[in-house]
Parts: sequence; C-alpha cells; structure tokens
Amino acid sequence: MQKTTLNQIRSSFINASRSEAARLTPLKDFDELDWDALDVLGWRDPKMPLRGYLVVPQPGGRIVSALLRAPEGGARKNRAVLCDLCRAVDTPNDVLLWVARRAGASGRNGNTVGTLICADFQCSANVRVQPPADPINPDPALVVARRIEGLGTRAGLFLEKVRG
Repeated sequence: MQKTTLNQIRSSFINASRSEAARLTPLKDFDELDWDALDVLGWRDPKMPLRGYLVVPQPGGRIVSALLRAPEGGARKNRAVLCDLCRAVDTPNDVLLWVARRAGASGRNGNTVGTLICADFQCSANVRVQPPADPINPDPALVVARRIEGLGTRAGLFLEKVRG
C-alpha cells in the first residue's frame, strides 16, 4: 500500500459524512506505519472503540475508505469464526461482525452491510505468516502472495457492497 495521509483518508470515505470523517482519531503510531507491509489499513478508533475504519487501495494509487461499527457486546468466545478478508485459520485474534452503513441514499435510509473482520484489523499481518512447506504448497512465498492478493480482492468486494 502506498503511504497515505490522514487528509487523503478523510476525503476517501464512501459512507461517512465530512463531519464523521473529520472526527476520526488516527492510530497512535500512524506516522510510523510500515506501508510496504500493509495491503489494507484498518483500525479501531481509540476514542470510540465500537467505530472502525477500513482503507483499501485501488488501481491508480487511489484509496477508498469505509466507516464501520462493531457489535456492542464484542466477540463471542464460544466458537471460532473465520475473517472474511484474510481468512487466517491459526490466529489468536477475535473476529467481529463489522457493519457499514451503505453509501448514498440507501445508507441514509438505514441500510447496512456487514462482514466478519479481525477485531483489531490484523489482516495484513495474518496473510504474511509463512506456512510450512508441504507437498500441496511447496513454495510458502507463493502461498503468501496468493493470500495477499485474496485479501485485497475480498476487501475491495466488501467496499463495492458498501458502495451499493
């Protein structure tokens, strides 16, 4: 992912008003992010923990962002759930149903779309974990490359649903 500024992120939201985008609280270490290790950028708002942000790069260097909401009760601990974006199997992270108001008139009418995403948006790190080589996947680097591509594709598809 290319280095992005907060102003670029604020202006890229497809389902948030200007005032909602202006109120976003950036990550504490936003200026030190390793942009080369990010395929999507997501975080929970430190001041409003039920609010999350998802930033997805697009062709041509553009970005598209969505404002998300987490469930009030947090994650259920009684079953394992797979993140729809990274599809990481062996991760200690909780997965939540993040909900986004749809863009435009549909969203103003209260319509939403949701997907299961890692609670702390660790998807870019999850897809980079190299699996052990095995007869089915003898090249771990190729597996990681496929995971990275899949993460970007699935994040883009989710934002298309938000865009409506």
